[in-house]
Amino acid sequence: MNIKHILPIAALSLTLGTTAQALPANADDTGINTEIRRELVDARKEVRTELAKARQELETGNLTLQDSFQFGAKPKSNRHDMEKPTAAITPQGDLLIDGKAQEIDNGQRRQLLMYRGLMVEIAKIGIDIGQDSAEAALAAVDRSWISLMFGALTGSLERRIEQTVQQQVEPRVRGLCRILPRVMESQQRLAATLPQFRPYATLEQRDVANCETNVRRDFASL
Repeated sequence: MNIKHILPIAALSLTLGTTAQALPANADDTGINTEIRRELVDARKEVRTELAKARQELETGNLTLQDSFQFGAKPKSNRHDMEKPTAAITPQGDLLIDGKAQEIDNGQRRQLLMYRGLMVEIAKIGIDIGQDSAEAALAAVDRSWISLMFGALTGSLERRIEQTVQQQVEPRVRGLCRILPRVMESQQRLAATLPQFRPYATLEQRDVANCETNVRRDFASL
């Protein structure tokens, strides 16, 4: 979950603060509080709708094979990766390279489906983390317009959101790191039995070993 996705709500609070300066001292703040909560309800609905759509696309769409699979580290890339043809695994277990289905046997199809299932599982966990983090961040700004304005002006609102999201995300992303050995094993099995898959079996032992350390370092730099 990227904190930048939540910051527009902080911007809204700044706008409310500017507006509030023009209000008379006896202005009724009930309408403003109601508007804030309406905006937050709409934001929650938007998050849930978008992530439900993402889950559906995972089930029904092709799984694109990435050049690297890492958490908390910059992706590896080089000229050979850029020249690598696009590849995907369909929900039926076909391997597409440059859009063309490769010739595979039943055993290879089962392995492709197992790998696809593992990657979809990881992606769904990532979506769940994103949704829970968004809900937690939205809850952090669900308060009266006065406290929201004060938090935005002093910077405490952004710090509170960052802290809330970090507490929600970091341990669960590190949990994803612990699935990487299964990913690497599945990639290696496919690379051994299906030559066309070999260029996409890019996960290495050092990626697995360094994953949690990289995640901790990246979150510490927030």
